[in-house]
Amino acid sequence: MKRLIFALFVLAGCGAQPAPEFLRASRSEVQRDGRTYVVFHTEDRVEVIRLGHAARGEHAAIRATMAALVPEVTGCKLKESSVRGDSGEMRGSLSC
Repeated sequence: MKRLIFALFVLAGCGAQPAPEFLRASRSEVQRDGRTYVVFHTEDRVEVIRLGHAARGEHAAIRATMAALVPEVTGCKLKESSVRGDSGEMRGSLSC
């Protein structure tokens, strides 16, 4: 049982894992407003993952922060109509 618990802690420490379409994407880690976000991007797609807990009432602001990170990290504009996901994980298309 102790080995199982240890293995779970080791796996939890691996951090954000991208969706399959982002396995070969560029990866950036960004700190903003006391939170850590991981941004994976290709030439035309982006995925933003929030690490850590978010309390009730914080989700709208977190989504806005995630969207604002995209042009800063990728240099491209996020196509708002393509955005899918929530305040934990968001994906969308880029316009460069």
